[in-house]
Amino acid sequence: MYALLRPLLFALDAETAHHAALAALKGAHALGLTQAAAAPAECGRTVMGLDFPTPVGLAAGLDKNGRYIDALAALGFGFIEVGTITPRPQRGNPRPRLFRVEGAQAIINRMGFNNDGVERLVDNVRRARFRGILGINIGKNFDTPLERAADDYVHCLRAVYPRASYVTVNVSSPNTRRLRELQGADALETLLAALAAERARLADRHGRRVPLAIKIAPDLEDDAIAAIADLLVRHGMDAVIATNTTTARNGVAQLPHGAEAGGMSGAPLAARASKAVRRLAQRLRGAIPIIGVGGIMSAADARARIADGANLIQLYTGLVYRGPALVRECTDALCNHAT
Repeated sequence: MYALLRPLLFALDAETAHHAALAALKGAHALGLTQAAAAPAECGRTVMGLDFPTPVGLAAGLDKNGRYIDALAALGFGFIEVGTITPRPQRGNPRPRLFRVEGAQAIINRMGFNNDGVERLVDNVRRARFRGILGINIGKNFDTPLERAADDYVHCLRAVYPRASYVTVNVSSPNTRRLRELQGADALETLLAALAAERARLADRHGRRVPLAIKIAPDLEDDAIAAIADLLVRHGMDAVIATNTTTARNGVAQLPHGAEAGGMSGAPLAARASKAVRRLAQRLRGAIPIIGVGGIMSAADARARIADGANLIQLYTGLVYRGPALVRECTDALCNHAT
């Protein structure tokens, strides 16, 4: 079905197509037209103390506000991640802000954490019927000073804690000014300490310890990756997600839309994301798990990312170009090649 729909969607501008595709998926789900096959029993993985039915998840960004959780889960994902969400609603950057680079199977976005705010997300999650593993990705509002960024992340952590299977801390989007500076050693030390302390308080209050994952950029030098890995272990973080989008434009700048500002995902990101996973695996040596995301466009890409050292993978841009069949393709590949 997606092969028939894709030309129609690609005739629209990318952001309009994004909303149209999600609305169509939600409608199809309501009519009972989406039904994923059950995952083989041997497909399950225990990561972050959570039992994942398959290692193939949906990356954050596709469903920022948690409006489509049930419909997306019906595509066969082993886990869903929604967000990025901020304490207060914000409109994000001006349109146009989402572009397909079709010649490279890539997407460039400069969305800027557009979302309805954490309270609306929590309401949407509460109404969803999905009872699988749900990650909630949190960030800071664009106008919150960097020195007060921890306040925004702690605010979001408190709000989503009762509803999240795990929480992802996004310090790596290139589309919120200066956000990536939070990956620096001193800033990250402060943020992780605040989150770890708040998580301990919330765990006592709610009687459950919700895992925390940190999502990093693909454009970091090896020394920076090593420093981040050490900080994550020191502060008791539960996973690292590698990676977010890249600001590099190697091989795509000459293509239509290839020079647009923002973060690039899709096939051109694969090499950078893969390298980041390998560097993390070398440094962490199994101390905490790695979730690999970025440029996974096929079963071969999924197997390669697991071979790099990832415990789980996530999809996003591959779905735009390949459709929902990619979920099953990657699941079958990883279940038939247990690691």
